[in-house]
Amino acid sequence: MRGFLIYPPDISAELVSETDPNTSFLNWFQKCKSSSHRETHFFFVEKMGVPFLLAFFFLRLAPSISSNPEGDALHALRSRLSDPNNVLQSWDPTLVNPCTWFHVSCDSDGHVVRLDLGNSNVSGTLGPELGHLKHLRYLELYRNDIKGNIPKELGNLENLISMDLYENQLEGPIPRSFSKLKSLRFLRLNKNKLSGHIPRELTALSNLKNFDVSKNDLCGTIPVDGPFASFPMESFENNRFSGPELQGLVSYDFGC
Repeated sequence: MRGFLIYPPDISAELVSETDPNTSFLNWFQKCKSSSHRETHFFFVEKMGVPFLLAFFFLRLAPSISSNPEGDALHALRSRLSDPNNVLQSWDPTLVNPCTWFHVSCDSDGHVVRLDLGNSNVSGTLGPELGHLKHLRYLELYRNDIKGNIPKELGNLENLISMDLYENQLEGPIPRSFSKLKSLRFLRLNKNKLSGHIPRELTALSNLKNFDVSKNDLCGTIPVDGPFASFPMESFENNRFSGPELQGLVSYDFGC
């Protein structure tokens, strides 16, 4: 028994021998890939076997899988979140470029620069994959039900201007890696369950204009150097702070 394949119009039909179907198939597949016709080509093969058919479908589908690290990072975030209102419904992992997804904004070069999921009624956790959004400037995840620790990989977002994670259920420490966010102007972490002290490395963030960690479970002393010298006390209220740092007198983590 011999099987017959239907090829693109510009490739002549060939008979495939059942004695070596895989070799013939690979030759045919390479011809199809070089063809200018990209539509699906139907075929009929007799007695080729399941592995042959699975290989065909896998190779046909492989080009549609996203190879964009930013799209992969956002899809990983989606997999971590519960989304009862379907605000992430447009986040299709088969699209190479995530710039068509709702709540995602890109620059003229197609890089993700803004993620807007504030007040979206999503819940879940954040993962290290977000650190792959190298061009991100605005991370807006406020007023949701996001739990767990803040990934230290967010410190890799060196272009970040604003990080709004307030009014969630985040816990654990403020990552020291945030000291690498030299472009950061707004860091709002209030109304969470964060603990530990404020990393003193954050005093080197000279562009920081707004810092709010009120209504957490932070302890130690409040920094007084760098931009912290101008932040109002309301930014630190309802924690377990011992007061402003008394340099040279007590340790900055006094009371933790």
